[in-house]
Amino acid sequence: MHIAFLNRSFYPDTAATGQLLTELCQGLVERHGCRVSVVAGVPLITVEKRALTHRSGILLQRERHLGIEILRARGTRFSKRRFAGRFGNYVSYFFSACYAGLRLDHPDVVVACTDPPIIGLAGYLAARRFGVPFVMSYRDIFPEVARLLEDFQSERVNRVLQGVNCFLTRKADCVVALGETMRQRLIEGKGADPAKTLVIPDWADCTEIAPGPKRNPFSIANGLSEKFVVMHSGNIGLSQSLETLVHAAARLKEYPDIEVVFVGEGVKKAGLVNLTHALDLDNVRFIPYQPVEKLKESFASADVFVVSLKVGMAGYIVPSKLYGILAAGRPYVAAVEEASEVTGITRKYDCGLLASLGDPGDLAEKILVLYRDRERARQLGANARDAALDFDRPRQIQKYYELFCKLAG
Repeated sequence: MHIAFLNRSFYPDTAATGQLLTELCQGLVERHGCRVSVVAGVPLITVEKRALTHRSGILLQRERHLGIEILRARGTRFSKRRFAGRFGNYVSYFFSACYAGLRLDHPDVVVACTDPPIIGLAGYLAARRFGVPFVMSYRDIFPEVARLLEDFQSERVNRVLQGVNCFLTRKADCVVALGETMRQRLIEGKGADPAKTLVIPDWADCTEIAPGPKRNPFSIANGLSEKFVVMHSGNIGLSQSLETLVHAAARLKEYPDIEVVFVGEGVKKAGLVNLTHALDLDNVRFIPYQPVEKLKESFASADVFVVSLKVGMAGYIVPSKLYGILAAGRPYVAAVEEASEVTGITRKYDCGLLASLGDPGDLAEKILVLYRDRERARQLGANARDAALDFDRPRQIQKYYELFCKLAG
């Protein structure tokens, strides 16, 4: 069975959407014997240069990675820090992807993700060209997520994005959401057919990320082994209201052994660094992005994690970082809305604490609950690891495989 995916971010990009898609494709190839092709863009966020076998063309470069055929649709590589750069990258990739999608070897199923939010149109075009089923796999929902942009707002663009997504949900043979709230958003807000809309959550690999000792090479190298570490790990982006965590750190200054640690990169990192300096905080640390092979140690260095989303984002974004936290067997404090998928997991598995969204005082107080009651923190962490097994990578990839088999007939 030949599955073709379209998404700008893919190996060796370190963006979460690209990493998760790479893991899905690897699982389909290695565990289920599928043939997989990916129409991807030029890598924008990489840790190191990787060796790829490739054949170059003017608009298209063909590569292979672990048995996956990558059709690298050429586009611009402007900085993502400003809207103009992001827009240029998205548009140039989109048109190249339309070209590349029509030059796939005949697939059995075409799957489009949402990077960029209009890439589903290229996927729909390819699926119609080959007369095969079309799947829309939603990572984010637009135009709601576009309203997070701080450097560009346009109601005209938002209307276009709304129209595109309503068209795609109507035309798709199947729509995949990351959680129940997201599924309802697609049904109620985009006109998705309930009978064709299902939930397949994100995942973590419970063999790659597992509970480990607090004292390890990563914590020792970064001076964290003797601290009570409150960690945010992953993309430091627009959706997370991370200023609240910095202000919570200001309320924790009187506890010298508590350190707030941001691990990762993103468009909001510079602003958070500036805020930390403005508040004269010496209990906040920024550590660069860590490659997958170091995740087990970096996650084990945390005593508690923080997961947060801005108001209005419940169901439109599902924080994929939660599944790595669960796999690491660590408790967390979630500052999210009641409707968020994170809230549902927290209540179902009793694996974290919920804090009021946008309230640094309550966030600091919930952190102190776990700081003062280490046994409760330990139990929540154990519950988190149990929960992670329900979201283990092979289980979720199996669901995708079964879906594709059903669609391909």
